[in-house]
Amino acid sequence: MKANIGITETDTNAVAEQLAKLLADENILYIKTRNAHWNVTGENFHANHIFFEEQYKQLDGIIDSVAERIRKIGHYAPATMKIYLELTHLTEYSERTNDGLGYMKDLLADHESIIEFLRGNITPFAEEFKDYGTSDFITGLMESHEEMAWMIRSYFR
Repeated sequence: MKANIGITETDTNAVAEQLAKLLADENILYIKTRNAHWNVTGENFHANHIFFEEQYKQLDGIIDSVAERIRKIGHYAPATMKIYLELTHLTEYSERTNDGLGYMKDLLADHESIIEFLRGNITPFAEEFKDYGTSDFITGLMESHEEMAWMIRSYFR
């Protein structure tokens, strides 16, 4: 059944396309964070292991909320790795390292990329596509990623 929520189908299509890219980015970041959690080594292993676990758990909630937002505006959420790899703005690890700071450097760049993507969509979602709910939603996500990025950034002197 079509969602009759006061936003044109053309506009919900445009918003859903951007949210699908975001969902892809969030899933790739989740996988990379799980990788860091599983494979980190070094003298700060335990602290890093726990830190990455906290981060991937937070990302799990974000992923679910993005997929549900896509459904709320009347579209189906993409849900395969093949599609995520086609849609994502992110890349695999730039260099293979298992030390905590190496993982953090790469994950920080991904969070910052997502923050820029979110920031760039806040106004268009509200003004161009008249989807104030999604604009507000991604503003909250941006703030979550800003906090996660700050936590990672704090590991560096």
